[in-house]
Amino acid sequence: MKLFRFLIAGIFFGIIMSKSEAISWFRIHEMFRFESFHMYGIIGTATGLGVLVIALMKKTKVKTLRDTFVSYTPMNLNITRHLLAGSIFGMGWALMGACPGPMFVMLGHGFWIFALVLFSATVGTFTYGVIRHKLPH
Repeated sequence: MKLFRFLIAGIFFGIIMSKSEAISWFRIHEMFRFESFHMYGIIGTATGLGVLVIALMKKTKVKTLRDTFVSYTPMNLNITRHLLAGSIFGMGWALMGACPGPMFVMLGHGFWIFALVLFSATVGTFTYGVIRHKLPH
């Protein structure tokens, strides 16, 4: 029954992504061409809201599904690593017109090509997990 809350949150997420046009290929390309503030506003709002929600969850001592308290440990900044990873992520986002969250929403809207995108993202993530120990971190 605990997982039912995640289903409701996912449906709510999909509605917000659809109504805000965050799943629009045209909106995403406007962002990458610096033609519109629309997507930057959505990303900024989501980031600010995320910070507030995490702070509230820590303050009220909310527990996770693993029965531990919500916590956050910042990662050390590695400019080269983060620029390379962010560039790869950004190129995939620009080419496909969707980042991981909207991929599921697009699939839910019936754009079946995103099944291939999700499959490819899963294979890429799995591949990274397999060769992670060989990469410079």
